Amino acid sequence: MIPLDEIRAAAERLRGKVHRTPLLSAAQIGERAGVRLSLKCENFQKTGSFKPRGALNKVLSLSDADRARGLVTVSAGNHAAAVAWAARIAGCSAVVVMPTAAPRSKIEAVRGYGAEIVLHPDRATLFDRLREVQRERGLTFVHPFDDPVVLAGAGTTGLEIVEDAAELDAIVVAVGGGGLLGGVASAIRQVRPRVRIVAVELEAGPGLAPALAAGKPVPVTRPDTLADGMTPPFVGALPLEIAREAVDEIVGVSEDEIREGMRLLLTRAKLYVEGAGAAAVAALVARRVALPAGARVVAIVSGGNVDLEKIATLV
Repeated sequence: MIPLDEIRAAAERLRGKVHRTPLLSAAQIGERAGVRLSLKCENFQKTGSFKPRGALNKVLSLSDADRARGLVTVSAGNHAAAVAWAARIAGCSAVVVMPTAAPRSKIEAVRGYGAEIVLHPDRATLFDRLREVQRERGLTFVHPFDDPVVLAGAGTTGLEIVEDAAELDAIVVAVGGGGLLGGVASAIRQVRPRVRIVAVELEAGPGLAPALAAGKPVPVTRPDTLADGMTPPFVGALPLEIAREAVDEIVGVSEDEIREGMRLLLTRAKLYVEGAGAAAVAALVARRVALPAGARVVAIVSGGNVDLEKIATLV
């Protein structure tokens, strides 16, 4: 796991630069799920997702020479925007390799923060294209989910949760590449070891469960989904090791359940949330998670970057 002192050091490094996001009660949604529910609202974070925590922690930890070479990363959207934003904060350049089919709002956000975008049509070979760009230009890679410094930044989300939730039985986290899960699980396990940690992945394209079964990261086929933040081509090696040690349960959610989670967050909690951001709530409402009635649960709402037309299809 990421050592607790590294997560706390990240929190100090990020203080005043990223938001301390609210932990809000969601009684009506909790009643549907049979639990006492709170939402950690990372959709209110800088750039609209949890990603700036890890990206900025990494960028601020780099040497001046590494920053001067410029940054490069790969992402379907949220990490791309986070690295572009972090580069602007640090005064360096950034290049982002993105899938051609990435949400338009996320592409526009990356451009708005001043990064150069390299579009690539095949999600399965995004990392290959990244390595080509990195090699050709000599750039410094900021990994979206398999770097201990990035995970330490993500882990500050977990620190805030345990500081704000006096009583906590379980925490539910969506997983794509595993960066948020790995960071949060590291923080929770070391501060509140008895809290149950539940990972949520796409039922139609799981990555974590197959990787655990194989004992290593494995390439996975991801579905066309509203939860594009949960569709990297594999789960990272470091998050996988943390999950093996710290995660109590892995559940899948369907596309219909994600849509219902988004609808509930929009209409009941008044939160504008993307598919990946709604996945944890979706798993709870669908009773996918094994929890006793009335359990005190935090679901992480990991992001809110979604195209308006996708929201329109929900309502």
